[in-house]
Amino acid sequence: MRPEKLLFVPLLASAALAWNTTTKYAVKEPPLTTDWTYKVGTNPWTEYPRPQLERSDWQNLNGIWTYQNASSINDTDSPPFGKPLANEVLVPSCLESGLSGIQGRDALYSWFSTSFTVPSSWSGRQILLNFAAVDYEATVYINGNQVGFNRGGYFRFTIDATEHVSFNGANEMLVFVHDPVDSEGSVIPIGKQTLRPSHIFYTPCSGIWQSVWIEAAPENHITQLDVDANMDGQVNVTVHSSSGTSVPVEINLDGSSHTGSSDAPFQFTIDSPNLWSPGSPTLYNFTVKLGDDEVKSYTGFRTIAKAEVGGIVSPILNGEPVFMFGTLDQGFWPDGIYTPPSREAMVYDLQVLKKLNFNMVRKHIKVETALFYQACDRLGLLVIQDMPSLRADGVLPDDAQQAEFTRQLEVLINQHKSYPSIATWVIYNEGWGQLRDGVYPEFGLTELVRSIDPTRLIDSTTGWYDHGAGDFSDNHHYANPQCGTPFYSIQSSPFDPTRIGFQGEFGGIGQNVSIEHLWNVQQAIDTINQTYEIDQTLDAWRYRGHSLLNELREQTEKYSCGGGVWTQTTDVEGEVNGLLTYDRRILRPDVEMWSKDLQALYDAAAGRMNGSVPTY
Repeated sequence: MRPEKLLFVPLLASAALAWNTTTKYAVKEPPLTTDWTYKVGTNPWTEYPRPQLERSDWQNLNGIWTYQNASSINDTDSPPFGKPLANEVLVPSCLESGLSGIQGRDALYSWFSTSFTVPSSWSGRQILLNFAAVDYEATVYINGNQVGFNRGGYFRFTIDATEHVSFNGANEMLVFVHDPVDSEGSVIPIGKQTLRPSHIFYTPCSGIWQSVWIEAAPENHITQLDVDANMDGQVNVTVHSSSGTSVPVEINLDGSSHTGSSDAPFQFTIDSPNLWSPGSPTLYNFTVKLGDDEVKSYTGFRTIAKAEVGGIVSPILNGEPVFMFGTLDQGFWPDGIYTPPSREAMVYDLQVLKKLNFNMVRKHIKVETALFYQACDRLGLLVIQDMPSLRADGVLPDDAQQAEFTRQLEVLINQHKSYPSIATWVIYNEGWGQLRDGVYPEFGLTELVRSIDPTRLIDSTTGWYDHGAGDFSDNHHYANPQCGTPFYSIQSSPFDPTRIGFQGEFGGIGQNVSIEHLWNVQQAIDTINQTYEIDQTLDAWRYRGHSLLNELREQTEKYSCGGGVWTQTTDVEGEVNGLLTYDRRILRPDVEMWSKDLQALYDAAAGRMNGSVPTY
């Protein structure tokens, strides 16, 4: 039975530690469950975590680790080598989640421990230790030695552990994690996370929240693949190697072999490829060989651009205008917080969007597991990818914090620029962490992003404080749209017809539900009425949704709208404005009506650009 009020467990070392024992793992009852909560088990996320650079010899380290709270960064002076930690914990998971087995709060400093064996057959090769994401700073130790450090809560990193592992028995690994979130003095990329959840800001995620694995590779091995395959069949490739020196590489794609050199761009062409699009998401698998290293990957042939069509600047996909319409996708889960309970659960959300006829999803100030982007590639969902924002409470970065934001923006682009589905990068959301007193960093950051990835569009400032950078003139307004129109709200800027008119957020209409579908935390329940609009019945919600989509269609017919983002995929904590409830058990839209309404949007955009404008 669900408790009336959630009691968070303080993150203190268990008293059991004094007795030299460790508290066994069990799922903690979260404030709200999903249909996947109790199906996760102790062997989560068994899939290979990096599908665009996949090796055959690998070992998943996900599962039951041990954990205990630490008091400060000074705890790294005395790592607990060879000592039992207080609690078992599920990896990957957020310490604040029920699935972690901890469900704590204020997890600023933490120790994690596990042991692993390395197959003897891997002897003579490099042993690579991979973390898909740890929030926020991770210091890694193997067999008593510090072997690596990473800063940035959303990005993968690899440690060459070859000199530190033994092939004769268990290897002890400790990971010290520091996650300041938005504590005093901290200005880091955090998105919607906060230590003080309230309405549109949610429970944070601390710890090892994406997969961990080891793999074997030759001494000189592939470290990154940059691949762009365009509508003309040209494949642009850079194969990065661990040595950084030019060596021959071979790519086998679509039954043909192509050669080049590592650590420098090269090109080849495929005749008449089947193009990737939301309506036909064709993907091509390929292999890459560099010496004795061989990896699997995939790509899709498509070209993303902008152009003036019928007097309107529009996004262009494969030479044709595309009206990009999707949801604001927060990527939060009641049982896992940032970590979906399973791949099946994660893909379910995307399948719902496809069923409703969306062709896009805006990944809102969060970066997902690589398997999320693979799912978008496979399903045919364009992705607008946000850079995780800095604090939204008016605390702005100093020079060092701005430099770190810039570094992590570069990491975001470099690690994700090969997914066919990603169409647009977002730098700033609604001015959060954006310097704007005579200094407009978005111009330099836009050029930086374009220099790293010239193949996509850039929405430099979605929502507010638009000074003219980037490819979009982006308006946010609730509940009604103002897309490419001669009217706008005081927080947005006037429409700029030299750029793509875009409704970066609108809708946000809410409909309250019974307690069994709500995040059962009183503080969140108390903020439900802060939702942008509350419709008292499901029928009223559906009527309002239909009306707002019709209003956007009319603006698309009459003005210069190139796409939009409906808020949002699911309810989140104290927000009840999702297409799905937070537990994913209720789908609010009438599927047939929404599919027709969205098709009307696509048809209106096509008609407007063809000159068939209705008379008003």
